[in-house]
Amino acid sequence: MLNDRRRCLIATRLNSQNFHQLYYTTRGARLDTSRFAAKSGTIEYMKQLLVRGVRAILPVRLVHQLEERYRKMRVRLVRMRYGNPAKHLRVIAVTGTNGKTTTVNYLNEILKEAGYTTAMFSTATIEIAGQTRRNELNATVASTATMQQFFRRAKKAHVDFVVMEFPSHAIHQHKLEGVPVEMAIMTNLTQDHLDYHKTMDAYAEVKSHLFAQNPKYIVLNRDDEWFEYFNKFPAQAQKITYGEHADAEAHIDRVKLYRKGTEASITIDHQTKLELATNLPGKFNVYNMTAAVCAAYLLGVSLKDIVEGAANLESVPGRFERVNTNTPYDVIVDYAHTPDGLEKILTAVKAITKNRVLLVFGATGDRDRKKRPIMGEIAARLADRIFLTDEESYNEDPAIIRKMVYDGIERVRSGAIKTTEVPDRRDAIAKALHLAAKGDTVLITGMGHEVYRVVNGKRVPWNDTEVVKELLKKI
Repeated sequence: MLNDRRRCLIATRLNSQNFHQLYYTTRGARLDTSRFAAKSGTIEYMKQLLVRGVRAILPVRLVHQLEERYRKMRVRLVRMRYGNPAKHLRVIAVTGTNGKTTTVNYLNEILKEAGYTTAMFSTATIEIAGQTRRNELNATVASTATMQQFFRRAKKAHVDFVVMEFPSHAIHQHKLEGVPVEMAIMTNLTQDHLDYHKTMDAYAEVKSHLFAQNPKYIVLNRDDEWFEYFNKFPAQAQKITYGEHADAEAHIDRVKLYRKGTEASITIDHQTKLELATNLPGKFNVYNMTAAVCAAYLLGVSLKDIVEGAANLESVPGRFERVNTNTPYDVIVDYAHTPDGLEKILTAVKAITKNRVLLVFGATGDRDRKKRPIMGEIAARLADRIFLTDEESYNEDPAIIRKMVYDGIERVRSGAIKTTEVPDRRDAIAKALHLAAKGDTVLITGMGHEVYRVVNGKRVPWNDTEVVKELLKKI
């Protein structure tokens, strides 16, 4: 199949297929790539044969086994094509349901303060040797080729460390297979992606593959419900736990919340005390910061560099992002899209808001349906006013999505009274901004840093922060 030496490529993306490439079809998390095999009659025939024929004839279990073997083979071929650049790198992997992006950014800043050259791959931003750009993939998992290209550029830049997110989809689909992980960090495990993993046990089992690689260092959240599950995995050199639990080795002693930042005191191993200050508000961000602090501590970074590095992080796109406005109220954009994430951001915003919290939110289509009413109930319990709107419907009816969220809102006594359903997201944001008064906070959740939406199967340019700025010019 790879008979043309000039173009020994492997087709893994829809826009890069030709007759010099390896063809195969698998059903991914979001869409069935077999539908895009090619427009050519020959490849169309292959598609029909593979998808309709094989799936109709072979047992489902065998088809899944074949797909699993193919995914592993594909990753190995792509890795071989790029020369397996990750094997030369010191990789720090951050996994968990919430907080991955912020933790990665904290650690990246601390390592840079310590004089290291770094590469960072997060949902929001990509950075190599100080050159930063927004991550516009708008996907849970980057393609295998994209990741290998990132590793190759990091290797060429002679970085000391690579700090990156390891999402469960990437682990399950073997997209990061062969990447040597020196340190594994766990933020937390809460409900999400059950449309893909089906159960929390299966979700945890996939995450555990990262720790089963026997990394040199492990960092765990002692306060997390799933702590004991992940604590059974040993580290080659050292493991450290963090949190408010009495047994946490990095103990969070004190947290002081401010409108535009947070202070925290941490004691490591009952003797090393750190007084930390961060520009990011919210107690949950203290946990993200502490995870990064623990990682840096294990790597031998000085306490001075840890403190200054944590303070250097000014903001993370779409993560408790305060929109610069000349209004008597605050506007915050956040990526929160899980029950736990929504509850934490609402709790944090309420703690620093003098008056009302006006929430603009919804839920994503083609995703875990069970979390929708849960998020609706959380919103009704914590927000003062709710503007229920659309996020990304993908191929699902947005009215059905809103109805499922609203079912949860109605579970709270005053939920329906405080809620206004506004399908158009721009209109919903506009209504919230018009209603906001001095001392209020308008909180817009769900999309965060993303620069487009997928509505009815089509990509539409969109960014919550930019929409807010445009609307405020007209008010």
